[in-house]
Amino acid sequence: MKFDFSEDQYFVKNDARRFLNDRCSMEAVRQYLDSDPYLLHPLWQELSELGWPGVAIPEAYGGWGMGYLELCVLAEELGRVAAPVPFSSSIYLAAEALLHCGSEEQKQRFLPAIASGQSIGTVAWSEAGGAPVIFEDGHISGNKRPVVSGTLADVAVVSAATSEGGEVLVIAELGARAPDGNKCVSRQALPSVDPSLRVAQLSFNRCPAEVLSGCENSGEAKSHLLDRAAVMLAFEQVGGSHRCQEMTVDYVKERKTFGRSVGSYQAVKHKLAKMYTHTELARSNAFYGAWALAAGSRELPLAAGAARITASESFEFAAREGLHLHGGMGYTWEVNCHLFLKRSRALALRLGSVRHWKERLITQTLATMRSPETMPAWLTNS
Repeated sequence: MKFDFSEDQYFVKNDARRFLNDRCSMEAVRQYLDSDPYLLHPLWQELSELGWPGVAIPEAYGGWGMGYLELCVLAEELGRVAAPVPFSSSIYLAAEALLHCGSEEQKQRFLPAIASGQSIGTVAWSEAGGAPVIFEDGHISGNKRPVVSGTLADVAVVSAATSEGGEVLVIAELGARAPDGNKCVSRQALPSVDPSLRVAQLSFNRCPAEVLSGCENSGEAKSHLLDRAAVMLAFEQVGGSHRCQEMTVDYVKERKTFGRSVGSYQAVKHKLAKMYTHTELARSNAFYGAWALAAGSRELPLAAGAARITASESFEFAAREGLHLHGGMGYTWEVNCHLFLKRSRALALRLGSVRHWKERLITQTLATMRSPETMPAWLTNS
């Protein structure tokens, strides 16, 4: 396997970086934090016009069909600028759920609009300790919270309990109305450590929904979708981690105390070196995950777990220590450090906590060791 992008993929990467540097300034991100939670950032329209949402969606469903490696390229660049767009919820999760669990008719109906950016998707899997959403007679009722991009989404993939005691994945249009004209779904914006992610509670009241019939076992389907999303989200975290490192290096070179730059002190150098090693380890694991995802490898669960854990820890460390090395300035509204710290904390919990993923990785590793036929090739050859 090759732990790097191709020349064409680097062309996409450089072009994406130039575009985002021009269109997604930190000032624009900062202003969006205080805006109406039901407001979509203008950057989404521009990304949609460039075709970014459809990069990994097959041409048969309105996408470009380029592949997951190109999608990972874009994910890293979006992470570098903490882009305030619903890209991850719509593409990494909702679109993937439809691609792998939806029927052909459902794919043809929903994916073209998601690929063009005209429709925004999300997933609603958590009840935060409340009663589960119930699916009965083609309708769902109940509450889901927190739902990322919940104030913006047009469609949602929802996990719901059935009257028989099972669980299914269904898709619902959030703008649906009852026969009396009333809305079937109400949204309540929720506070979040990163307000740019637009977290909400969705309340369903006899909302029409269709079962995603392509997956018989909803538990296995959710686990598989989490693995796929973890790889792409890891690249966003690596992008954010690397940007924090760059900002910190630039600052400690300029900031002077007692007649010398802060960056010349050994203790500061140690932190910067640790930042670098964390980021590069996370990048290596993210590339491993990208390879497993693109190749459809049986190693994906292990690769996704490693990528998720190291990327979350790397972004957290770089954002936290980068803010500390900026001193008191790092905590102020005008400095960009806090934007990345907010994003790192939010992404670390997005698909489950790091502790959850560590336990999951241990379980998968032990299961693999008990079944040599499923063991990764690199491990069997060592």
